[in-house]
Amino acid sequence: MGEEGLALANPPSCLSAARNRPEGKVLETVGVFEAPKQHGKYETGQLFLHSVFGYRGIVLFPWQARLYDRDVASPVTEKSENVAGHGSKEVKGKTHTYYQVLIDARDCPHISQRSQTEAVTFLANHDDSRALYAIPGLDYVSHEDILPYSSTDQVPIQHELFERFLMYDQTKVPPFVARDTLCAWQEKNHPWLELSDVHRETTENIRVTVIPFYMGMREAQNSHVYWWRYCIRLENLDSEVVQLRERHWRIFSLSGTLETVRGRGVVGREPVLSKEQPAFQYSSHVSLQASSGHMWGTFRFERPDGSHFDVRIPPFSLESNKDEKTPPSGLHW
Repeated sequence: MGEEGLALANPPSCLSAARNRPEGKVLETVGVFEAPKQHGKYETGQLFLHSVFGYRGIVLFPWQARLYDRDVASPVTEKSENVAGHGSKEVKGKTHTYYQVLIDARDCPHISQRSQTEAVTFLANHDDSRALYAIPGLDYVSHEDILPYSSTDQVPIQHELFERFLMYDQTKVPPFVARDTLCAWQEKNHPWLELSDVHRETTENIRVTVIPFYMGMREAQNSHVYWWRYCIRLENLDSEVVQLRERHWRIFSLSGTLETVRGRGVVGREPVLSKEQPAFQYSSHVSLQASSGHMWGTFRFERPDGSHFDVRIPPFSLESNKDEKTPPSGLHW
């Protein structure tokens, strides 16, 4: 997190942040850690520290996703997945809780090299079918990534949507409750926000997690173009330093086309995964002239001795089976 990042003070179990002073930086307590929930969900308004990327955030609302973990052997059940072109292994989907959250703007500069803070994108309502826009500081967080804390500050998170979405109510626990604008925004944008499927696979201690999102359809040159966003997290579960060098994608469209994409790094970067900074997260986009398809592939990593190894990207479906009565048309409040 750098010199101005977060720090923990013990005892007591307090969450502290650095603040600039003429005589130097000092730590100020911003909250007190709570015990993580082993059962049940976190409520709207729960403050937390992200256990992997270290930023402060607040929960807006939960999503119930299906997690397809290819590292877990399981018998074939009624809800399984088998993506053509990537072996015959079938994976059982397990229900898992994720959360829509706001990221504290003060922490964004410290995490920008490891996690995009403008990763949640939407199709804009423009004539240009490729136009996208992002909501800065919006993220999806897994239940186990949340380290909950409490604060006496009535505005503990700096984000332009905080006071538009939440209000302080000292009679509630946590003391931040949803405004009507948050409920309306969630309902109107539900099809484009919804997190439904999560895919995970580990190769040689590098875990790859993929979350695809359907973004909508646009008409271009007398044809329909379907758009998806996919968020990928790379995690090094070992102590050996490795660096991502190349990506290799295979993209199958229901129209019958199979595209191969190769390139250096991801989103213009070749991230290093170390014991100190074990994770990197990014988002990208794909479009098809068909209403569904599949993606799979590999990431090539380099070890300190110069040797390389390929890490599998778990196959995932691109589906557009949502009721698309009205496509997204900018922010709805």
